[in-house]
Amino acid sequence: MYAIISDGGRQYKVEEGQILNLDYRDLAAGESLTLDQVLLVGGAETSVRLGKPLLVGATVTAEVVGVKQGDKLYIQKMRRRKNFRRRTGHRQMYTQVKINQINAG
Repeated sequence: MYAIISDGGRQYKVEEGQILNLDYRDLAAGESLTLDQVLLVGGAETSVRLGKPLLVGATVTAEVVGVKQGDKLYIQKMRRRKNFRRRTGHRQMYTQVKINQINAG
Protein backbone atom coordinates (compact mmCIF):
# COMPACT_ATOMS: atom_id res chain seq x y z
CA MET A 1 0.00 0.00 0.00
CA TYR A 2 1.22 3.51 -0.74
CA ALA A 3 0.00 7.03 -0.10
CA ILE A 4 0.75 10.51 -1.36
CA ILE A 5 0.97 13.03 1.47
CA SER A 6 1.49 16.77 1.63
CA ASP A 7 3.86 18.27 4.18
CA GLY A 8 5.64 21.60 4.21
CA GLY A 9 4.39 22.58 0.75
CA ARG A 10 5.78 19.40 -0.85
CA GLN A 11 4.21 16.11 -1.83
CA TYR A 12 5.75 12.75 -0.98
CA LYS A 13 4.92 9.22 -2.12
CA VAL A 14 5.33 7.01 0.96
CA GLU A 15 5.14 3.28 1.68
CA GLU A 16 5.25 1.38 4.96
CA GLY A 17 8.81 0.94 6.22
CA GLN A 18 10.19 3.85 4.19
CA ILE A 19 12.52 6.41 5.79
CA LEU A 20 11.74 9.99 4.82
CA ASN A 21 13.35 13.41 5.47
CA LEU A 22 10.78 16.05 6.43
CA ASP A 23 11.22 19.68 7.42
CA TYR A 24 12.69 20.11 10.91
CA ARG A 25 10.37 19.62 13.86
CA ASP A 26 11.40 19.79 17.50
CA LEU A 27 10.63 16.14 18.29
CA ALA A 28 12.70 13.57 20.16
CA ALA A 29 13.71 10.25 18.63
CA GLY A 30 11.07 7.58 19.17
CA GLU A 31 8.09 9.93 19.26
CA SER A 32 5.07 9.27 17.07
CA LEU A 33 3.99 11.67 14.34
CA THR A 34 0.61 11.63 12.59
CA LEU A 35 0.39 13.11 9.09
CA ASP A 36 -3.23 13.80 8.19
CA GLN A 37 -2.88 15.61 4.86
CA VAL A 38 -3.31 12.53 2.67
CA LEU A 39 -4.06 13.19 -1.00
CA LEU A 40 -4.22 9.65 -2.39
CA VAL A 41 -4.17 6.06 -1.12
CA GLY A 42 -3.57 3.08 -3.38
CA GLY A 43 -2.18 -0.40 -3.37
CA ALA A 44 -2.51 -3.98 -4.59
CA GLU A 45 -5.37 -5.00 -2.28
CA THR A 46 -7.43 -1.83 -2.72
CA SER A 47 -8.32 0.43 -5.56
CA VAL A 48 -6.96 3.95 -5.73
CA ARG A 49 -8.82 6.44 -3.55
CA LEU A 50 -8.34 10.07 -4.53
CA GLY A 51 -9.19 13.03 -2.32
CA LYS A 52 -10.73 16.35 -3.33
CA PRO A 53 -8.16 17.66 -2.30
CA LEU A 54 -7.73 15.59 0.92
CA LEU A 55 -9.03 12.17 1.89
CA VAL A 56 -11.32 12.44 4.91
CA GLY A 57 -10.22 10.18 7.76
CA ALA A 58 -7.02 8.96 6.11
CA THR A 59 -3.82 9.25 8.15
CA VAL A 60 -0.19 8.18 7.96
CA THR A 61 1.57 7.28 11.21
CA ALA A 62 5.33 7.71 11.43
CA GLU A 63 8.02 7.32 14.09
CA VAL A 64 10.79 9.90 14.49
CA VAL A 65 14.22 8.35 13.85
CA GLY A 66 16.26 11.47 14.57
CA VAL A 67 17.53 14.79 13.27
CA LYS A 68 19.71 14.94 10.17
CA GLN A 69 21.57 17.77 8.48
CA GLY A 70 21.55 18.08 4.72
CA ASP A 71 24.47 18.73 2.41
CA LYS A 72 26.34 22.01 2.74
CA LEU A 73 25.40 24.68 0.22
CA TYR A 74 27.81 27.51 -0.52
CA ILE A 75 26.62 31.01 -1.31
CA GLN A 76 29.11 33.31 -3.03
CA LYS A 77 28.70 37.02 -3.62
CA MET A 78 31.00 39.17 -5.71
CA ARG A 79 30.89 42.72 -6.99
CA ARG A 80 33.22 43.27 -9.87
CA ARG A 81 35.92 45.90 -9.64
CA LYS A 82 35.04 46.61 -5.97
CA ASN A 83 37.33 44.08 -4.23
CA PHE A 84 34.21 42.53 -2.60
CA ARG A 85 33.92 38.76 -2.16
CA ARG A 86 31.88 36.83 0.41
CA ARG A 87 31.46 33.09 0.80
CA THR A 88 29.03 31.66 3.32
CA GLY A 89 27.52 28.23 3.82
CA HIS A 90 24.24 26.72 4.96
CA ARG A 91 23.17 23.26 6.12
CA GLN A 92 19.43 22.60 6.32
CA MET A 93 18.14 20.51 9.23
CA TYR A 94 15.67 17.69 8.61
CA THR A 95 13.62 15.39 10.81
CA GLN A 96 14.06 11.80 9.68
CA VAL A 97 10.94 9.64 10.10
CA LYS A 98 10.05 6.02 9.40
CA ILE A 99 6.57 5.34 8.02
CA ASN A 100 4.86 2.74 10.23
CA GLN A 101 1.26 2.59 9.09
CA ILE A 102 -0.99 3.92 6.34
CA ASN A 103 -4.63 4.16 7.41
CA ALA A 104 -6.99 4.58 4.45
CA GLY A 105 -9.88 5.66 6.66
